[in-house]
Amino acid sequence: MDIVLLVKAAIMGIVEGLTEFLPISSTGHLILAGALMDLHGDKFKVFEIAIQTGAIFAVILVYWQKIHSTVVALPRQAKARRFALNVIIGFLPAVVLGLLFGSLIKATLFTPVVVASTFILGGFVILWAEKRPPGAVRVESVDDMTPWDALKVGLVQCFAMIPGTSRSGSTIIGGMLLGLSRKAATDFSFFLAMPTLIGAGVYSLYKERALLSVADIPLFAVGLLFSFLSAWLCVRWLLKYISTHTFVPFAYYRIVFGIVVLATAWSGMVVWAE
Repeated sequence: MDIVLLVKAAIMGIVEGLTEFLPISSTGHLILAGALMDLHGDKFKVFEIAIQTGAIFAVILVYWQKIHSTVVALPRQAKARRFALNVIIGFLPAVVLGLLFGSLIKATLFTPVVVASTFILGGFVILWAEKRPPGAVRVESVDDMTPWDALKVGLVQCFAMIPGTSRSGSTIIGGMLLGLSRKAATDFSFFLAMPTLIGAGVYSLYKERALLSVADIPLFAVGLLFSFLSAWLCVRWLLKYISTHTFVPFAYYRIVFGIVVLATAWSGMVVWAE
């Protein structure tokens, strides 16, 4: 296996882990990083989806106590059953719309210019969400959510099918606009990510299995490992960050980064390959 290619896989894994759970779009960053490192083709599209699984393992580790206690309590606690049902309800819209429109979206929207544009738009949405009055919060914890809350957040998650929008950004900011506290929206975003990203990774690997071979194992293993490590650090940091901070800095980051990408693409300073 080419050492340079493994280094690129490690970089992609780090990018995935650091951006998957922040409201800045991991897919957008992966597309742009892949363009800069000249990683193109259907195999690398599968790689970008597959390494999300490493980031999800990090979330499972961080939330293991909640996951374990919920599973154990399912037979006897209505609260545990309601929480599990909410995760399933929130997960379903992405499954349905992904199967119906996933291929079309990939074929038409996965370009750096689209990513940059949604970066900027998403930044303004975050700024708008953070200006809501304090009284708008009605759900303080994921355990207080109703199935209707879960369905609405699940529908909002579908906006993340547009590259650059950010799955975490859609669910966290969308959840806040729907009345969830910043902590509840972030926690539920993480729990929704587990079935959503694992399902997407398994489905993509199965669907494109003809493109892969045993020789690709080191490439995917390196990406998964670095995705796991960087995501574990990022999630732990984010959970501390949101207790005392807003998402406003991420909004400005999205806007500035999107403008830089558009400016360099239009001026020809950087060739943002599609």
